[in-house]
Parts: sequence; C-alpha cells; structure tokens
Amino acid sequence: MLESKLEICLLPLEIFWGEKGKNLQTLETTFDRIHPETDLVVLPETFSTGFPSNAMQKEIENFAETDEGPTVSLLKRLSHKHNCAIAGSFIGQGKEFLLNRSFFIEPDGTSTFSAKKHLFSPGGENNVFRSGDTRLTVEFKGWKIVMVVCYDIRFPVWCRNRNNEYDLLIAVANWPVSRIDTWDTLLKARAMENSSYVCGVNCRGIDNLGGDYNGSSHLFNYKGQDLAVEINNDGLLYAGLSMQRLKNYRDKFPSWKDADLFTLL
Repeated sequence: MLESKLEICLLPLEIFWGEKGKNLQTLETTFDRIHPETDLVVLPETFSTGFPSNAMQKEIENFAETDEGPTVSLLKRLSHKHNCAIAGSFIGQGKEFLLNRSFFIEPDGTSTFSAKKHLFSPGGENNVFRSGDTRLTVEFKGWKIVMVVCYDIRFPVWCRNRNNEYDLLIAVANWPVSRIDTWDTLLKARAMENSSYVCGVNCRGIDNLGGDYNGSSHLFNYKGQDLAVEINNDGLLYAGLSMQRLKNYRDKFPSWKDADLFTLL
C-alpha cells in the first residue's frame, strides 16, 4: 500500500481591509501560481475582509455572507479547478447572528463549516459574533484534520488531541506583529504536546486600526520542527506531511496513552 502523504501550501495573503472584491481577485490570481501537486491550501482568518477589530456592528454586517455566497462559490470553483482542498475563515451570516466561519472546501464540492469558539474579547469580537461550540473536523485523503481559528490556539484544552483523534491541526489567524512571538510559540507547543502536525497561517497587511501583520506562518511536526519552506521566492510556503513518519513517532513515543482524561462541557 502506498504511503499516505499530504502536500500543503500555506498562503499568508496580504489582506486589504474591507476590500472584499480586491481580496477575492488576489486569491484567484495567486492560485495560478500554486504548485499543481498541492493537496491542501490554507488561507488566513477572515481572508476576504480582514479581522474587524472594534468595528461597528453595521460595518461588519456589510461584510457577512451565507455559506452559499460569492466567497464560498469562488472557493468551490478554485478547489475544483486546481484539484485541492481549501481551508480558512470568513465573516459568516447566520439566521440571526454573525459568525467567524471556518471552512474546509474539497474538490468534489464537499464543504464543512464550523465557527470560532473563543472570540477575541480585547478586539470586541464577542460583542458582534456568536461563539461556536464544535471544532471543524474532516477526513481528507486518509488524514484526520481538525481546524481552529486564531485566538482558539491559546486554549490547549480546546486544541487537545485525545487518543490521536487528529493527525493535523490547522489554525488560521489575523495575528499582529506586536504579539507574533506568542503565535509562533503556541503553534509549536500545540504540535509537540499533541503529537501531531500543526499548520498555522497568518495574514499580511494593515487592519482598520493600523495594526501590522507580517504573515508569520508555520507547519510544525510532532517534534516541533518547522517544515514550511518557500521554494519560489513568491511568499508561498510548502510542506510535505508523512503519515508513516507520524505513526512511527507515535508508536515509538506514545505519550498520548498517558494523557489526562476529561470532557468538555
């Protein structure tokens, strides 16, 4: 049987705050440069609009879309055209509330959605968004994948990998330069403590309050080694994941068997 591998492209896009049309156009043209053997492309949090720190409710509502809106329609088209899955988040419109909506779009059109659990109260996110209560979980090409959004990565219980329920944890973010060491450290810690691969993709650009984002993105393996490399000097990062190496590590060093048991309420 052939070994299961996963080729990932980390796409730390420059986000032009509030300019959805421009951001979607940038995404579409960038996809033409992605390596054709890529299995999964990971985008930043709220990639089409930027993160609305302390923005007014009406302003944020103008950004929101349903799961059938133009943003998801474009993602489905790009996923099918380039034969790769796409993960990230956008500002979603629920029935009576807004969501920081995480997504995993597959080439055959299969779409999985969830919502950010831990809303960033220092930026007022909790005042306008509804908190999610489940992690986005999919199985893709034989890989068990869980996805969280930005602030979620600070909370190890929410990210915990009980009984190796996932092989890859994805975290997408708008994480500013002023706290970037924290982001880098938390991603590495989550990988080592959970004996899994962890992919973190941040954005570049300036937000509505003048906050600076440098695109710091990583793919750490179970030992905390960063596998992401830039191969064409174009800002796109790539990493190849090996299921066999992950399995060998978990067999040789089965710390997951000694983990504390708990239940999330």
